[in-house]
Amino acid sequence: MKHYTVLKKESIEGLNIKSDGIYVDATLGYAGDASEILKRIKRGKLFAFDRDETAVCYSKEVLSEIGNNFEIFSTRYSNMKKCLESVGVTKVDGILFDLGVSSPQLDEERGFSFMREENLDMRMDKRDTKTAYDVVNTYSLEDLKRIFYTYGEEQKSAFIASKIVNARKEKPIKTTLELVDIIRDAVGANYFFKNHPERNIFQAIRIEVNEELKDLESVLPDAIDLLNPGGRLVVVTFHSLEDRIVKKVFREYSEINPMVKGLPEIPKEYLPKVKLVSKKPILPSEEEIKMNSRSKSAKLRIIERIENS
Repeated sequence: MKHYTVLKKESIEGLNIKSDGIYVDATLGYAGDASEILKRIKRGKLFAFDRDETAVCYSKEVLSEIGNNFEIFSTRYSNMKKCLESVGVTKVDGILFDLGVSSPQLDEERGFSFMREENLDMRMDKRDTKTAYDVVNTYSLEDLKRIFYTYGEEQKSAFIASKIVNARKEKPIKTTLELVDIIRDAVGANYFFKNHPERNIFQAIRIEVNEELKDLESVLPDAIDLLNPGGRLVVVTFHSLEDRIVKKVFREYSEINPMVKGLPEIPKEYLPKVKLVSKKPILPSEEEIKMNSRSKSAKLRIIERIENS
């Protein structure tokens, strides 16, 4: 499986790995980051999460060639805290999130790509029941407008949603290229080729199908609570919606609670739980962007759990 891990060196360095530490790769994928972590923790343990069974099977073989001090949970990362507690782990030394869709997922026939004729699917976990077909063919006009505008940040959301609803009255929309044609018809050729709204619409449908932003919002507080003092949380995002959530949570946990700000003595529970390791996001180099154009939108943010918090 060919997969290029974005900001790999910076992510691994950001974890500040100890050889006997306990680490979590929340987005295992095809073991790009996990392999590097495992090489560095001969006396430690790696726990990894991924809901894509194809990725889990592949990565298990890859990691087994490095060591046996790892465990993979084939589930969404929002179940992290519960899964770790089930094996007696309540604190870890570092957690890594590399968000977004992996190259093999885009290249497989799962309907993620708007450049090939594929069935509308977009499930990261094939055990899930909701597919892109369901979203496109059963969601109301208002719901389609909402997800296209909220998750895709697409200006022409209303036009596209209306065109989809009208088209599916004639016959179900089954494939990716059928949907691309409808999007083009809705916005006109000039806007389509200049702005590529299909990117935004496919992103929005993918996020809805896989509940990506909902999972991210729920897991970040859990991840911070799991960290030992000095432990690091490293997150790589690929679009503004993800980055906005990460930035907001990191800011909330790294600042004094505004309710008690200014008091002469602030209770411990109201003090910041983390500090920002990098105040500004770390971006891919020009060289990396040339090697992999998908890295262009990536942003890396790092926080560290504060001692005695």
